[in-house]
Amino acid sequence: MESYEEMLNEAFEKVKRPENSNGERSEIPKIEGHIEGKKTILTNFFQIAEHLRRNPEHFQKFILRELAASGQKEGDRLVLNMKVPSEKINQKIEQYAKEFVICRECGKPDTELIKQDRLLFMHCLACGAKHSVRSKI
Repeated sequence: MESYEEMLNEAFEKVKRPENSNGERSEIPKIEGHIEGKKTILTNFFQIAEHLRRNPEHFQKFILRELAASGQKEGDRLVLNMKVPSEKINQKIEQYAKEFVICRECGKPDTELIKQDRLLFMHCLACGAKHSVRSKI
């Protein structure tokens, strides 16, 4: 019969993270798309919203407001009515994740947005923290 410590060490080895892993579980995919004339077509925009577990309309409204661009949803892609470099869009996506997805206390992406009265809160499902976020985008 194995001792408790031996069983505990064996269990720890099975769940231990690989050494080359940086622990970054919330790796946000980079935006994919192309420019057609004066328009920028984002093909994986709604997959990124799904990855962040956020309402695509909220995410779209934030991106359009931050880029000062008009745009619309066409099927499963987002069309911006101006030329925008992908680096700038990726910066805005990271800004959105920092403000509306990643917990300020524990740094985990396990959060949800809750509206109470007229205020919007980000509630962390991992540590239980609750922070107010801007409700007007």
